[in-house]
Amino acid sequence: MYWHDVVAGPKTTAVVVAKAPTTSKSNNYFGGVVMIDDALTEGPELSSRLIGRAQGFYASAGIHEAATLVNMNFAFMVGKYNGSTLSIMGRDKTLSPEVREMPIVGGSGLFRFARGYVQLRTHHMNLTSGDTTIEYNIYVFHY
Repeated sequence: MYWHDVVAGPKTTAVVVAKAPTTSKSNNYFGGVVMIDDALTEGPELSSRLIGRAQGFYASAGIHEAATLVNMNFAFMVGKYNGSTLSIMGRDKTLSPEVREMPIVGGSGLFRFARGYVQLRTHHMNLTSGDTTIEYNIYVFHY
């Protein structure tokens, strides 16, 4: 599935709620916190079928590199998993072109007692606006 972080324009889904002091010597927005309610879609286009929302936050946690602490719930809205959630929490080396990995730390509904991981890869990033699309592959064990 695809995660769409829209930080620019009239339909933003990501909002900065905290910034580091201007005396910070970091060029990576260290200390910034962004709340999200991002679309999860079947395809890479934002207009593809909506299957859920990613709700939570990410915070710039790297002083010397672009790395974020991500804490979010994938809230599914269609099909068999409608009303169920997966909770993800981990480190994302944001600008890496490689596949990254974060753990699944829990879930609800059909994903109760979930454990596993997600692999993510940046599909598209607009360096001017900051809008980003990331492909997520989910590997989950649940009861």
